[in-house]
Amino acid sequence: MIDRMRFPLPRSLTCHVSGCALALLMAASVAQSRAAKITVPIIKDGETQVVPEFKDPKQWLRHDLWVETEFDSDGDGKRDRMHVDVTRPRQTEKDGLKLPVIYVSSPYFAGTGSKSREYFWNVKQELGAKSPKRKHVPPIKLKGKRPIISKSHVKTWVPRGFAVVHSSSPGTGLSQGCPTVGGDNESLAPKAVVDWLNGRAHGYTTPDGNEQVKAYWSTGKVGMTGTSYNGTIPLAAATTGVDGLEAIIPISPNTSYYHYYRSNGLVRHPFGYLGEDIDYLYDYIHSGNPVRRDWCDCHVRDQEMANGQDRVTGDYNKFWAGRDYLNDLAPLKAAVLLAHGFNDWNVVPEHSVRIYEALKAKGVPVQIYFHQGGHGGPPPMKMMNRWFTRYLYGVKNGVEKDPRVWIVRETDKKTEPRPYDDYPNPKSAPVSLHLVAGSPEWGRLSTTRPPKQDAEKLIDNFSFSGAALARAEWTRHRLMYVTPLLTQPIHLSGTPSITIKLASSKPAANLSVWLVSLPWNDAKNAKITDNIITRGWADPQNQHSLSESKPLVPGRFYQITFELQPDDQVIPAGQQIGLMIFSSDRDFTLWPKPGTQLTVDLDATSITLPVVGGAAAFSKAIQQNPSKTSVMIRGEARTD
Repeated sequence: MIDRMRFPLPRSLTCHVSGCALALLMAASVAQSRAAKITVPIIKDGETQVVPEFKDPKQWLRHDLWVETEFDSDGDGKRDRMHVDVTRPRQTEKDGLKLPVIYVSSPYFAGTGSKSREYFWNVKQELGAKSPKRKHVPPIKLKGKRPIISKSHVKTWVPRGFAVVHSSSPGTGLSQGCPTVGGDNESLAPKAVVDWLNGRAHGYTTPDGNEQVKAYWSTGKVGMTGTSYNGTIPLAAATTGVDGLEAIIPISPNTSYYHYYRSNGLVRHPFGYLGEDIDYLYDYIHSGNPVRRDWCDCHVRDQEMANGQDRVTGDYNKFWAGRDYLNDLAPLKAAVLLAHGFNDWNVVPEHSVRIYEALKAKGVPVQIYFHQGGHGGPPPMKMMNRWFTRYLYGVKNGVEKDPRVWIVRETDKKTEPRPYDDYPNPKSAPVSLHLVAGSPEWGRLSTTRPPKQDAEKLIDNFSFSGAALARAEWTRHRLMYVTPLLTQPIHLSGTPSITIKLASSKPAANLSVWLVSLPWNDAKNAKITDNIITRGWADPQNQHSLSESKPLVPGRFYQITFELQPDDQVIPAGQQIGLMIFSSDRDFTLWPKPGTQLTVDLDATSITLPVVGGAAAFSKAIQQNPSKTSVMIRGEARTD
């Protein structure tokens, strides 16, 4: 196989020539490059390979510049310029070699603010009340020296025949403008960099000067990747439809800031960051532009965010809609490879699933890689390489014909995902389970509707963690309903949903739901996530509308239906699936004074699980079990 070729090749070579003609042209190109002793990229088996001459960092060219955007987000009357760095092989200068680009943009490169909880919102407050004031994060001390913004990805991609470009997002590092945490400028900033790489935007040697820098070494083909916020920005750039952005690989991307800081009308915080909200994230990343800092703080944080984030009702509004990338997908044409962990309770799995479903319907090339871990976790290198080789080098390696979905099974390595035709699993079908009374101990989950029964009650108390409540055999602070012991594994694939009819003793209440696997594993090295299948949260005040909440009439019953987080998990034989209903989730929600009572109408409440094989598979897994459903669990026997 011919595995060396010089780039850029004629369009006819990369796109229209096949068979013997392609081999002859490639061989001629290789012969010319060898005669001239020019180092060129290597493509083998549909992947870029490490080129020895590209490996030595001492031979790389590194420089920075400022790319002018089309916006003025800091109100100084001038278009903002983004700080950009470039790392490329020396051959792009001495031999005139042009290469495609791997581009990473971030608000974190120049440093971040304090994570001390004294700067978070105080979550100990009554629901529906105005939050007490929050202290602002002190100014961030810039880190890093020019011309290097970041060294991420350079050791991976430069040796494989790509240039690597980084940029600091608006209002961070040496980039001008204001951070807006999902505002339009955070989409248009990377668009400007892609435009510069294609000769359509101007780059300058200084933030305020007129000496231009051109990307003559770029083929104009750009791929973006990154994790978390750095994975959000590739999606933001792609929503502009900018020409030249051919492929993106967002890893654990935040695709909607509402879904990051709210759930079904409820004020909810990301796991590990209790009390964080969008205005704190603004403070946390605002490392740049000291001259315009006060202006940015006043106009963005203290006006736009203060007026829009609404910590009182948690409703979806114009502010949040403007930071929801699902609303901006129409122009997107880049090929998208998403990656997410099913146990990511920071950026929860729905962020990638909602975008995957929308892009699949839109018809653009899209695949998704799932693993069973937490936040972060890129696809295997081979998968990423094939993706970028196909769309940035134009090599027809067949990646677009690969299965749409790759899932790492529970006992497999992250580098060994299994292929599936789609997500949810096409063989998955909904199975509805009804609640059978048992409080304050455990009730049952049944496929048949039980005779009419009394309602059951729970008393809110944030002092007990969800894990403590799930372990408890007896407690008035949650309701628990379990299946019989499984005699066979059950494969769940998709998004469970719950319909619950309840009454509250107060005009507002948190509502939290966990789906767990029991008995609870208290082994020394076990993780809480080993037992959590999935979770969900909602505000009963939003039972009719996500954008309009109404106070509850104490004692009146309301019915609300909402989805839990997407999942794909095999529950092993010997376990029980448990549905836990409680109020305040200590690690995620606000902490109102304990004592709110929720009354659940069991006859009008049910959970729907997405089971591979549907009702037949579920029934088969439980059919040989005795009626007794409780099991001995280790941990707290009683939580009063």
